[in-house]
Amino acid sequence: MSDRFGMKPDEMMRMLSEFRLPAMPDMSGLAEAQRRNLEALSNANRVALEGAQAVGRRHMEILQASMAEMTDAIRAMSGTESPQVRAAKQAEMLKSAYERAVANMKEVADLIQNSNSEALGVLNKRFTEAMDEVKTLVAQQKG
Repeated sequence: MSDRFGMKPDEMMRMLSEFRLPAMPDMSGLAEAQRRNLEALSNANRVALEGAQAVGRRHMEILQASMAEMTDAIRAMSGTESPQVRAAKQAEMLKSAYERAVANMKEVADLIQNSNSEALGVLNKRFTEAMDEVKTLVAQQKG
């Protein structure tokens, strides 16, 4: 006798016995992995924020130093030297200001790059750990 799908009861039982459901994952392990993922994201965000704050502080220091230098330059230019001497001083101040600006831009760019690298390092480390955890779970499922 067959059922409405055209299968005999013993064929249906044999098919069901051969059907393997995947083992249920370790829910506490998954929860712990998710906690570590969130912790890594939080740490990366903290590192990025600290980097942004350091960049902001350095920008402010550069701005304050630039204002002081500009004030000193204005005072120096208000002397009674000849136009040729003042022009030479102006050229030297412009050259010096340009060199400082380039150095400051490089310093700020390095700060940003280091901060980004550190934050990315936190995420990469956690990603590698997560992939190792997945391999372990898969190996446990097979074993």
